[in-house]
Amino acid sequence: MNLSASAKQAFDRLNTLLDRAAHHPVMDKVDHGLQMLKPEAIKAGLSRVARIISENAAVRAVTAYTDTQITRVANSAAMERLRQYAILVRLNKPIGILLLLWPTMISLWVAAEGWPDTLVLAVFVMGVILMRSAGCAINDYADRDIDGSVARTRDRPLVSGKVSEKEALIVFAILSICAFGLVLLMNRLTIMMSLVGVVLAASYPFMKRYHFLPQVHLGAAFGWAVPMAYTAQANELTPLTWLLFLATVLWTTAYDTMYAMTDREDDLKIGVKSTAILFGPLDKKIIGAIQAMLIMALILIGQRAELSGFYYAGVVAATVLAIWQQYLIKDRDPARCFEAFLNNNWFGLVLFIGLVLDYQFKGIT
Repeated sequence: MNLSASAKQAFDRLNTLLDRAAHHPVMDKVDHGLQMLKPEAIKAGLSRVARIISENAAVRAVTAYTDTQITRVANSAAMERLRQYAILVRLNKPIGILLLLWPTMISLWVAAEGWPDTLVLAVFVMGVILMRSAGCAINDYADRDIDGSVARTRDRPLVSGKVSEKEALIVFAILSICAFGLVLLMNRLTIMMSLVGVVLAASYPFMKRYHFLPQVHLGAAFGWAVPMAYTAQANELTPLTWLLFLATVLWTTAYDTMYAMTDREDDLKIGVKSTAILFGPLDKKIIGAIQAMLIMALILIGQRAELSGFYYAGVVAATVLAIWQQYLIKDRDPARCFEAFLNNNWFGLVLFIGLVLDYQFKGIT
């Protein structure tokens, strides 16, 4: 019995010691360490690592997105700047390029008596685009203080401040230099004549402040491409060259007077001069007389160049279009006058088509 009592006391003391050990703080740490080895704890740890990696990836993604957006904004600003330059030089309104292109092409075809030299053709097509664009840039610079007072021009880039005066001059200079670089590929006579062309193009916009014939000045500026093209192809100046030049001056004066009729009321208020103001109530009759002289000049060109059926068919079609233009301007409505101005693109096109067909089928008609 004494042995049993002693054994029981020993077991009780062992249980007490084990219980104390189980609740000792050290055992808590041991238990925590063991818990970490369980699959659930391992999974939780891996999730935490993945979260840290994910957060870092998110930071990198945000940084990359921000850089992309900054680049996109910069590119957008650059594209908007280029768009304003395009508007400045009227690339969005190619009518001016076309009105300069047709007499230039006619001059090349007459000088070559058919299809002109490929290099000469390429140079003058590009030259027309460059110099017309340069002319628009310097025109807007010259008119920067008055365009805001004219309904048709008050939204131009210089007036709205989207393009600075310095930028307009730089655009003019760059385009003129590029055009001159093309001319350097031509013969000496053409290069010398190009200097006169630059002076005419640069001076035209300022003439409306000094005399009532800026449309004639524009005709000379536009028309100067004609003798230049002729000499580039034929390397000579002939009476036919100057007859082509005269026809271009007459044509330009007629259609640009129609154009000026759209701005007449605004021009009178701000003191800008034009043939539309100079001609006054006789404007329609004088435009008609100029158109009649133009048709006569075209007939003389056909005779001197020994052209035939297709060319004269083009002249007849152009005459019909001139009559239609007279109808459009009869009431001096600005919108209809502008429509008459635009119609001159077709006038030049039918003449050019008739000329090309005439040389293509020479001897058949």
